[in-house]
Amino acid sequence: MMPSRYTAPTAMAVADGWTLARLTPPSRLHGANGITTGADGRIWVAQVPASQVSAINPDTGAVEVISPMGGDIVAPDDLAFDDHGNLYLTEITLGRVAVRSPDGRTRVLRGDIPVANPITWHEGRLFAGECRIGARLLELDLAGGAPRVILEGVPMANAFQVGPDGKLYVPVMGANAIWRVDLATGAHEVVAGDLGVPDSVKFDAKGRIVSTQVASGEVLRIDPQTGQREVLANLGPGLDNVTFVGERLFVSSINGSITEILAPGSVRPLIERGLQWPLGIAAAGDGSVFVCDGVFGYQVDRTAAGPEALRLAAMVFWPGCPGYLRGVAAGAATGEWVITTGLGAVALYRPAEGASDILASGFDQLMGVDRAASGLVAFAEYGAGCVHLFEGSEVRRLAAGLDGPMGLALLGDEVIVAEAGAGRVTRITASGATETLAEGLGRPEGLCLRDGQVCVVDTAGKRVLAIDPASGCVTALASGLPVGTPPGVVPHFLGPIGDMSGPMINFAGIACDPEGTLLIAGDAEGSVLALAADPA
Repeated sequence: MMPSRYTAPTAMAVADGWTLARLTPPSRLHGANGITTGADGRIWVAQVPASQVSAINPDTGAVEVISPMGGDIVAPDDLAFDDHGNLYLTEITLGRVAVRSPDGRTRVLRGDIPVANPITWHEGRLFAGECRIGARLLELDLAGGAPRVILEGVPMANAFQVGPDGKLYVPVMGANAIWRVDLATGAHEVVAGDLGVPDSVKFDAKGRIVSTQVASGEVLRIDPQTGQREVLANLGPGLDNVTFVGERLFVSSINGSITEILAPGSVRPLIERGLQWPLGIAAAGDGSVFVCDGVFGYQVDRTAAGPEALRLAAMVFWPGCPGYLRGVAAGAATGEWVITTGLGAVALYRPAEGASDILASGFDQLMGVDRAASGLVAFAEYGAGCVHLFEGSEVRRLAAGLDGPMGLALLGDEVIVAEAGAGRVTRITASGATETLAEGLGRPEGLCLRDGQVCVVDTAGKRVLAIDPASGCVTALASGLPVGTPPGVVPHFLGPIGDMSGPMINFAGIACDPEGTLLIAGDAEGSVLALAADPA
């Protein structure tokens, strides 16, 4: 049995005078998207961020990786078994449908289905769809031929199922409704509307719809004939899919949790929620901590333990959220954060108000961001190899030709940036001149300042380094950290999910809080780590 997440290859070690602790527990699942029940009675899980498929024992929660990170399957979002044990999967970032045979061999059935997402099997027929505006609902040819278009122009279809009446029941996210679609003609009608953004439909043994609501966090049971609805549970935003093991009901969430609903209002966590892959992280002057997790943004409650240490502060389907969250810095006001998004924007986000202002947009794969007390904002454009400054309402490109800039920090009128592709840390002067501060590193990503030192997360070396900007001297503060890709694994590039996110690239951020503690995004295990200097 393989572990469900990467574990650091060696024990974590710290330099003399430092201590290391986890502020949040490691996540057991690297995301949990589509789920289905196998003939073995286990819950099979598609995991987009890990490019992984796992199977979970519904009684014990034991996890076995079926298709590991770096394997043949890329960003699986939904999955369904046929009557012979073949597993069909939608690979959302590649626009593909793949099939995995019982002996573990995988092949591509179709590679021309943009934002491929929902898939279901019914009486010898395979149906798939697209989660995009203008989506198509398709019947797939099992021999790989051209699909039959059942309906097109659907505003974002998600995990669907054929009902007892032989019609396809589709959660249509863009319409906030569930549609009933005739498989022969494509004629459709609304079964239920004014929901909490439905993203799955499954049927229980009595022919009732069970549907997750990604924005509201509700699990609804709906009578398809009368439209009468009942709230079975409210598990929080980010719910993704539903499966039944016999008559037992299980729900997945993008945050990696699997929950059994025992009865209306009564639930049992099978796998606790956690971080998918924490990206940027920031600490404000009042000690509050914000961590970006792609679809989610959290504030870390350092007085709480376990999953309760993560307080949801942002979600891409919430009004006012600026989008897929990647980099973050503290804003000028309490509770205000400067965010870089997956769609290439820099935004000022106020979670308490549910509001954001776009400061700049149109960039290629933004990563780290920093803000000076003067209001000057610096941000790294990974895709174009640039660092930009924003002040007032103007954006100025400070430097170009950088090799994969990720984390950065403002040091006076200079910018210090981690060039992940080149394995170096670079100083950029106010005039745009560049100077190598340290080189020969593995893959420096997150970067922050602490007491005049430059602290950087080297994900290839699994370590945090401190660099003296005056001498260039490099000191290892901690090693064996759960950051970056597992040794020996070549990760798949995860492209954008339609218009919802840009390319999904790991970014292990680091921040320094007012007490001098370094906060590290443990992206390989889904945790936030605290590296503190001994006061003595």
